[in-house]
Amino acid sequence: MRLMSSLLTHLGDVIQTPPRGPPTFKDPYEERDYLKARLALAFRIFAKQGYDEGVAGHITVRDPVDPSSFWVNPFGVAWPLLRASDLIRVDHNGRIVEGGSVRFLNQAAFMIHAAVHTARPEINCVAHSHSIYGRAFSTLGRNLDIITQDSCAFYNDVAHYDSFGGIVLAADEGRNIAAALGPRKAAILANHGLLTCGTTIESCVFWFTSLEKCCQVQLLADAAAAGRGSHGGGGGQTVKIGDEEAEFTYRAVGSEKAGWFSARPAFAVMEHESGADYKM
Repeated sequence: MRLMSSLLTHLGDVIQTPPRGPPTFKDPYEERDYLKARLALAFRIFAKQGYDEGVAGHITVRDPVDPSSFWVNPFGVAWPLLRASDLIRVDHNGRIVEGGSVRFLNQAAFMIHAAVHTARPEINCVAHSHSIYGRAFSTLGRNLDIITQDSCAFYNDVAHYDSFGGIVLAADEGRNIAAALGPRKAAILANHGLLTCGTTIESCVFWFTSLEKCCQVQLLADAAAAGRGSHGGGGGQTVKIGDEEAEFTYRAVGSEKAGWFSARPAFAVMEHESGADYKM
């Protein structure tokens, strides 16, 4: 009995009760430091997933001290090496007001993210990248089908922006993307890639990685279904999840809290792999 009691005490020390939600802060400057460190981890997670392609892609987080501004990666700095001190803060006019030694802003990042942050004051984080499967799926001129449990997280919650106007260097294009996104948490940008947003960095990152995998699954499933259809078996169509079942599942896996919680393992692993370097 004494040994069992000792083991249970030890397990209690090791196995901690998962937090009920993101941490809260009384001091906005303390929150700023926390968010910058989490954003640095987010870039390293994206890099590990292979979402970095040259200098394309960006993730932003709204500044808690001055919510009209946001933190973003400096143009051209490698994501696997990005640290909190490298990030730059950009105001609503696109002016860099503080940050790391490389103060070079990706104009496309500003045009897209400023528009979404302005249109969606409840959103704190926005992510966009030229990931492989999202990019491939964006060429099909269609929205995501709800064909798996994971895709239910995007039931009626992913937009399809069907206009490609080239590199987003004009404010109008950014506003058009924000308008197409509407109240949803994700968008497929035609001939371009994916965009996600969230109230936390974690949920935004998880929605992006999950949507990328949903695009991959759909590409595979569509190809397999087409192959079956061409051989006279299955009609060439995937089996869709019904609206009632999709909505029920969405309520369980598609909430902001679900997104935040689902991202915790990836952030914990990246924090372990990075040591204290990302906070510097």
